[in-house]
Amino acid sequence: MFSIFIASFVANAYVAEECRDFASSGPPEGWSQDDEVAQQDFLLNYFSLATTFSPAHAPIPGLPGEGMVGVELSVIPPLGCDRRLVLFYTKTEDTNKVPVLPRPRLSFTFPSIQMGPVKGTIYGSLGYVPPLPLMGTQNVIVSAEAGIGFGEPEENGLQYGLRYHATLLKTVAEIATPFEEGAETMPDFYMGSTFGGDVLFGYKSNNFTPYLAVGFTDVSTFFYIDDDGIVINNKSPYQGLVASVGTQWRPTSNIQVSAELYSAPGYITTGRLNLGLLFK
Repeated sequence: MFSIFIASFVANAYVAEECRDFASSGPPEGWSQDDEVAQQDFLLNYFSLATTFSPAHAPIPGLPGEGMVGVELSVIPPLGCDRRLVLFYTKTEDTNKVPVLPRPRLSFTFPSIQMGPVKGTIYGSLGYVPPLPLMGTQNVIVSAEAGIGFGEPEENGLQYGLRYHATLLKTVAEIATPFEEGAETMPDFYMGSTFGGDVLFGYKSNNFTPYLAVGFTDVSTFFYIDDDGIVINNKSPYQGLVASVGTQWRPTSNIQVSAELYSAPGYITTGRLNLGLLFK
């Protein structure tokens, strides 16, 4: 099916103006249909990884019995022409639509439990992006996490913990562009899901808690191109390591800020900022 798809449209495909010079020399030497599939798989994995529910907090995200409502701002780095070009460098996909994703978050930290020589603090978070029009896209994103942190949440010192997270993303937008300039555009449908687990380490020092999280994330995707009625299968869904490094800062008794650098090796490295109001 994929080879028929290429043969049918490659002669008429449209390249965006900003990529025409780059595409004029054609794909790298030895570029094959396997490379085409890998290029498409990269795009399918990329946006699920860009919207994963990374920690954006320390191993113990708050004081026992405390909740937080806020918003996470995630940068979605724009893709260059080398990643947007498909069909043997004869067509570009319109991927760079939303540079920053705002995701409201609600979390709660439960009272600590003495577990042998250490305290265990259970917490949970929800994230939700409603289906509002945003820069030519309409997205619904539902995220959740549950975890446990060990250490003294109200004292300086080492913290460590475990968390599980999951996200479901649905996007309606014109992504797979028309094959001819000026042709009628129709919205495509993209669905991606991620889930995984992390190990977290941090060190609380007064109002700051620098932290590191390392874990494994699994991606599944579905992409329907409405222009042509074609479903693009992801032949290499991402299953691999992810990592986050950041700092949780509590400037006042009712405000908390976290800044984080998140990475899925070979796909994305991006920054995230979580701004929250604390309540009891």
